[in-house]
Amino acid sequence: MAARSLVNLDAMISRADFALQPEEQTSVDNIEKLGLRDLTQGSLLLPTLRKPDFQRETNHWSPEQVVSLLECFVNGDLIPSVILWKSPFYLFVIDGGHRLSVLRAWAEDDFGDGAISQSFFGYEISKEQKRVAKRTRDLIEDRVGKYAQLNALLQQSDVPDDERRKGMALAARALHIQWVSGNAEKAEDSFFKINTEGTPLDSVEELLLRNRRRPVAIAARAVIRAGKGHRYWSVFPKEAAERIEKTAHKLHQILFEPEAKRPVKTLDLPLGGSKGVRTALEVLIDFMIIANKSQDGTPAHIQDFPVDETGDGTLEVLERSSRLAARITGNDGGSLGLHPAVYFYGPSGVHSGPMFMGTVALIGQKLANNDSGFFKKFTLAREKVESALIEYKDLIATILQRQASNRRSAAYERLLGMLVDYIAEGNAPTDEWFVESVGLKGKVLTGRARTQSPEFSEHTKSQAFIAVALKGAPCCAICHGYLDPDKSISYDHAARVREGGTGDVANLQLTHPYCNQSMKN
Repeated sequence: MAARSLVNLDAMISRADFALQPEEQTSVDNIEKLGLRDLTQGSLLLPTLRKPDFQRETNHWSPEQVVSLLECFVNGDLIPSVILWKSPFYLFVIDGGHRLSVLRAWAEDDFGDGAISQSFFGYEISKEQKRVAKRTRDLIEDRVGKYAQLNALLQQSDVPDDERRKGMALAARALHIQWVSGNAEKAEDSFFKINTEGTPLDSVEELLLRNRRRPVAIAARAVIRAGKGHRYWSVFPKEAAERIEKTAHKLHQILFEPEAKRPVKTLDLPLGGSKGVRTALEVLIDFMIIANKSQDGTPAHIQDFPVDETGDGTLEVLERSSRLAARITGNDGGSLGLHPAVYFYGPSGVHSGPMFMGTVALIGQKLANNDSGFFKKFTLAREKVESALIEYKDLIATILQRQASNRRSAAYERLLGMLVDYIAEGNAPTDEWFVESVGLKGKVLTGRARTQSPEFSEHTKSQAFIAVALKGAPCCAICHGYLDPDKSISYDHAARVREGGTGDVANLQLTHPYCNQSMKN
């Protein structure tokens, strides 16, 4: 799926857990329409509206889609009915969550960066989310008009016909409602039928929704929002819920901060790439499954984990994931301190999912097998391994492109493992070795294609910056591999204290934590 700038409206309608809804019937009559006034502050209906826990997050519309819906609304064009289900406590939105959220966002002037969203996301709104919100607001002002301005026009007598027509939509336009009858199970079945036969769910969305009570789904949703937003873990005991939030926040920082920018102007890059929700969720799911695999490779899928009733399963997933992340980066004694620009980013400075997941899978497998010898072998070969990864980055990218998309991570895992072994045996890789090692002899042209455009693209600028910056980047005094000082560094006594070494700067050397704690000793 191509990356798009999407508007985050998830704060506009609160969620509630279907599992907590009683089966008793309510005597409240079904309403036929829902107007814009029902979605504004002071409405008696708004506090009863809820999205069910199996509803997708409301962050899948572009600014253009938001504006298009509002144009349809003020122009009187057809808008599909909203589908609701009624419990004794709430009116649940089975279909139409984006439509209702857009209308409320317009009324509140909150497209992911306003007061409601700020509170919902714990006052931690990303720059990208703010940028998309501003673009949405600008488009609306240009093509539809601000809600507050149109609302004010209703109080005036001398108003142009076009503006009066838009203002009247605020007062009189309403969306039709269809009702799902039956119990909560029937309502849930209706949701999945609607979203698999009509507008299909994204594959990652459907995977999370169908497994929403399993640890990986809960943990991934906690990490993606750094423990903020809707608390999918709220049914767990308070202590477990607080630990989930704390651990998720820390793991979010490790994988997705600082925020990725283009073109690249720093080597302080996020290990997991962009925190764009769809891509990041896919990364998190795979990362967590790898971190929780045993020696026999199980569990291998999100649905292989048992339903979590207490929060213990989610905490275990998060803690195992944190341990794997700590081996890759950070200042713990076992941290390899892998430099993201070398290991996780392609030749044009774009984060490579296959390179990241392939590296994670290789390390995760060695940890599951208690293969401490691999890490020593890797460290001894590390300088030449990293030189090869940099020199042949274009060729590696080409090799990965020749693999089926669902096999690229596994292909890179094998390639990286073979590269470590090959260099550790005293060999020097070549173009031919890379091509032949993955069975593509005669099928891949070596060399780098050159652009004929007179303009420098973002990719070219990023590639040039990374190449120059790495030449001046600090290296470990023990293995001579690249250091990532913003995330992972150890301050080592060149001459040990027990051998008379002092704390003078002349006796200080910068190393990877693993090199200091394991290789030196």
